[in-house]
Amino acid sequence: MRVAILAHEKFPDRAKTALGVLRYADYEAAAVLDRESAGRRVNDVVPDVQDAPIVEGMADLEADAVDALLIGISPIGGEFDESWRDDVRTALEYGCDVISGLHYFLAEDEEFARLAAENGCELRDVREPPEDLTVAEGVAGEVDAEVVLTVGTDCGVGKMTTTMELARAAREAGHDAAVIPTGQTGIMIEGWGNPIDRVVSDFTAGAVEEMVLEKGNEHDYLFVEGQGSIVHPAYSAVTCGILHGSMPDELVLCHNAGQEAIHGYESFSLPDLQTYVDLYESLSAPVSGGEIVAGALNTSGLETDADAREAVDAYGTEIDAPATDVLRFGADAVLEAIVE
Repeated sequence: MRVAILAHEKFPDRAKTALGVLRYADYEAAAVLDRESAGRRVNDVVPDVQDAPIVEGMADLEADAVDALLIGISPIGGEFDESWRDDVRTALEYGCDVISGLHYFLAEDEEFARLAAENGCELRDVREPPEDLTVAEGVAGEVDAEVVLTVGTDCGVGKMTTTMELARAAREAGHDAAVIPTGQTGIMIEGWGNPIDRVVSDFTAGAVEEMVLEKGNEHDYLFVEGQGSIVHPAYSAVTCGILHGSMPDELVLCHNAGQEAIHGYESFSLPDLQTYVDLYESLSAPVSGGEIVAGALNTSGLETDADAREAVDAYGTEIDAPATDVLRFGADAVLEAIVE
């Protein structure tokens, strides 16, 4: 399927979903929509993902060049930005499906629903959870697979990327591995999953447990996509729900090199790294006893490999575990710690 990916004013640094889709999904990228970078190409700014032209909007594309428009960014709160309406409208008039991971459901938008019906299009709101979720039974730990959960110091520190890279590395090493998608990006990449941050609180752990049980006896390793951070003033609840619902055997702590405050909540400083280790392991202890066995550091803000390597080494020392930047240096060091 050929997709145009909407990422206005956010590409690439704040377009996590767009980058995830470009790096891991099976879609063919027809274009990225970004008014600020129009005229360039994706590989001009991100060399290690699928390349595509960057254009101002859907109107710059031929109607038969795209099968779907994918919303590749999500503002805090997951709201729809009205400046995107023309692009969604044009996509539907072209006969394209629209795939969205927003909390704002496009299918409930009167104009979009009408245009989709008129043009035979589908509005796919991947953040809409199934209706038959229940509370957890506390049995995820009984599956045969080793369950590995990525946890983080904040949102947007690389949990999804680390999850995908670990699953890829595990498969390349001959292990039977699967991803448990818990957010809109993972769901778009994998084609299934439960959007945990949209689930009623009582059912959060159950929604994760359901997925672990579905895949846990079919694979050797399950890599669970983490969300949020246990200290996040807004999103800590979803983090705890995933931690308890998945009952992980092992945890991988993800962090952005040099980050000192919570993104979007800069009045909240990040605790020291050992505090995160203690918090995550203490929360896991009564349920599954999962420990942080490795760390993944995002060093994209550091120019040289030497600086990045120094930061990774320091990070590993601080959390007392093997560490790497899974994109810059590969995931082998982390995978080795998990397999051991």
